[in-house]
Amino acid sequence: MSAFQTTTVKNAPDFILYAQHGWADNAIAIASLTHSLATPRTKAIVPDLGWFKTWLRIEPLIQNLEGQVKQTLIEYPQTPLRIIGHSMGGLIWLELLHRHPEWRSRVHSLILVASPVGGADLARIIDPFRWGIGIARDLGTNRRAIAESIAAEIPTLVIAGDIDNGSDGTISLGSTQCARTQFIRLEGVSHPQLKNSPQLVPLIRNFWENPVLTPAAPPDVASPIIERLRAIPGMTDAHPRHFSKAKRAIALNNGLTLRTWKNGMGIEHIFLANATGDCLYSGFVGWSHSQSLAQTLAEFQTKSR
Repeated sequence: MSAFQTTTVKNAPDFILYAQHGWADNAIAIASLTHSLATPRTKAIVPDLGWFKTWLRIEPLIQNLEGQVKQTLIEYPQTPLRIIGHSMGGLIWLELLHRHPEWRSRVHSLILVASPVGGADLARIIDPFRWGIGIARDLGTNRRAIAESIAAEIPTLVIAGDIDNGSDGTISLGSTQCARTQFIRLEGVSHPQLKNSPQLVPLIRNFWENPVLTPAAPPDVASPIIERLRAIPGMTDAHPRHFSKAKRAIALNNGLTLRTWKNGMGIEHIFLANATGDCLYSGFVGWSHSQSLAQTLAEFQTKSR
């Protein structure tokens, strides 16, 4: 693994900025973003994991970055880290901070850009049985619980693009979201553009000026239902593009309704709508988990009577 050192700082820097690229990519684009963000007193490190290796397995990538970060923390024992991860790069950092909770006190802030913390729906479609087809199984893994535990200790900003009212063209909006984080949606910005979009620079700088922990959102009527749906084995956050095709299945309290739709391949989709017909949640399960979805819907049906 090579690394671009975008800045060289004499003596101890004020911050160490780690910026990590994602799947099917190298460090060039995100290095340009880092160059726009780094101050003269920032040591920027942009590891290049290798384009080809990002198609295989995530574990070797995690281990490679882990070794470099360990060395950095030894060399700069008092310098806080600023972390930016694009797409799979954010997932790699979630894994590292999950495995090394002792690092969390060293992290000034964490920024996840277009990272599918809930699991990428395209990856689940490619590898529905989690056989390990390339990197798909790793990208389809739900890491939302990990992200939320980290965000409870590290100020975390999530930035997602939206080019079609539900995704950045690659990653669904829903899969990027998790509790205890600040969330920014950038309309008209695609997944590749999010690696080094000029729109990111002021957003990140503003966040760095006041990086605070985000409290848990106050409860509402929809949140427990969404949490229950996401807890169904195999549930994956999906684009709401098929919401209009769904049929009303169960009427819940406060005007909420659960709606269902099955695509041509027999994949079951579930949607939660509010009283005015807006889609609040969309997800799907594969064939092997359709029975779990049916059981959960039966539970909702019983409670709604």
